[in-house]
Amino acid sequence: MNTASVVIADVHPLIRAGMAALIESDGKFKLLGQACNGSQALEMCERLQPDLVLMDMNMPDCDGVEAIGRIRAGRPNAKVIALSGHEGEEDADRSMRAGAHAYMLKSAALADLMTCIHAVLQGKKFMMPELAVKLASRIHANQLTPRERDILIHLATGMSNKVIARAAGIGVGTVKFHVKSIMAKLNVCTRTEAAMVAAKRGLVHLN
Repeated sequence: MNTASVVIADVHPLIRAGMAALIESDGKFKLLGQACNGSQALEMCERLQPDLVLMDMNMPDCDGVEAIGRIRAGRPNAKVIALSGHEGEEDADRSMRAGAHAYMLKSAALADLMTCIHAVLQGKKFMMPELAVKLASRIHANQLTPRERDILIHLATGMSNKVIARAAGIGVGTVKFHVKSIMAKLNVCTRTEAAMVAAKRGLVHLN
């Protein structure tokens, strides 16, 4: 394999430093640069044309999914590895649909990241086994509708049905219908459980 050029884009300096050290320790890679936000990452990718981009999914000023799509549109042959602190299969699904070749958790061992990088550069898709199983087990018929996703976000913040109805511009009865449907699809019995499961799957991000 020829030397592959790499750009690292991550909001956390220590994570960037760790990945940079890993990349530079391997003679098969050339580190072109490091970006600390989404705009800088996109500019760097356009200017430097890297073979591989390690992209933080939670970059400020630019959604990770959007950034992946724009990078792939400008350089279709570039490989992108999405990096995230969230284990939810929803985030993994969105990033892969946007054009990422792999989805890695930031908690993964550096050795696993290197395995992922080599696999991606060989033209393979990569995902940690436990997350791949979760993603493969999703039943598309049970996925939430766009309206249900909106309701779930409100529900996860602790809003009552009345407050959700006002925020969404719909009737309280309609909200109750959607909440019941959401809980059935998530296989939970309470609103608190719904919020917790949604956060775990990456449907909502609770601060």
